[in-house]
Amino acid sequence: LLITRAMGKLQSKISFHTTKYRADGSVGQTEPSGACQQHSPAHTDAVTSVAALKPDLCVSGGRDKSVTVSSWRSGAALRRFIGHEREVTKVTSALDSNRVFSASRDKTVMMWELHGTSGPSQHFPGHDLVVTGLAVSPDSSQLCTGSRDNTVCKWDTETGECLGRAAISRNLVTHLCWVPGEPYVIQTSEDKTTRVWDSRELQVAHTFPAKQHIQTCCDVSQDGRYCLSCSSGSAGHGAEATLWDLRQTRGRVCEYRGHFQTTTSCVFLPRGPVLTPSIATSSSDSTVKVWDQDTAGRG
Repeated sequence: LLITRAMGKLQSKISFHTTKYRADGSVGQTEPSGACQQHSPAHTDAVTSVAALKPDLCVSGGRDKSVTVSSWRSGAALRRFIGHEREVTKVTSALDSNRVFSASRDKTVMMWELHGTSGPSQHFPGHDLVVTGLAVSPDSSQLCTGSRDNTVCKWDTETGECLGRAAISRNLVTHLCWVPGEPYVIQTSEDKTTRVWDSRELQVAHTFPAKQHIQTCCDVSQDGRYCLSCSSGSAGHGAEATLWDLRQTRGRVCEYRGHFQTTTSCVFLPRGPVLTPSIATSSSDSTVKVWDQDTAGRG
């Protein structure tokens, strides 16, 4: 189901021990058409994050501290990376890239090569608390991370160097996503706001009006014109998703209301040649809703 130079530089000096980090798993052969093939679960505990990797692959992270690459089509787990010391909170990748990024409650981010060695190809320490936001530039050269320590950091993915670090009081980061083709990163926060960061100098370029509830997640349309954010809520209060204009008014365009508990995720759905623009939201009320982007009508 479809459901991411400023205050000094920090150089990673962590020594990698390949006995500590390992990748395992094998590629299963697809059964002939009509046959049913059973696969082991991708994780041994709750799955905390999932992201597209390639048209036929996805990457997921879990409470079992592992990162897994799986096939959309066969369901098989093709590769499993283990190295984090605590649960994985977020995973991401630039689409069609061979690089996978994972964030964790161990306060670090790791980069893994899909066809590389068994250990992580880069390690990004530096946050003081759990890493809760993760966004990679379209060319995979830069990474933005956010944490409950109120900071957003920018990294060089080749060297592991911290290129910038910005702190805002009460800015407990909940999610990050990169605007396609732009140097901008969208960030949601427990302070009820959605921010637009200019990654070049790691400065806030715009802050949308604060909502009444915590903003739990965000997404950006493929054309870079709009972003979505969604809210916590309970008993029918809050829990809405909000469409924001990124290019013209930089204001609220539409709201999508109907969930009865916290809306945990929101995403723009791919647009086909005859399909109207649509979004999807998931909620703690055990439902997934698909909405007409323009009218807020449910499909």
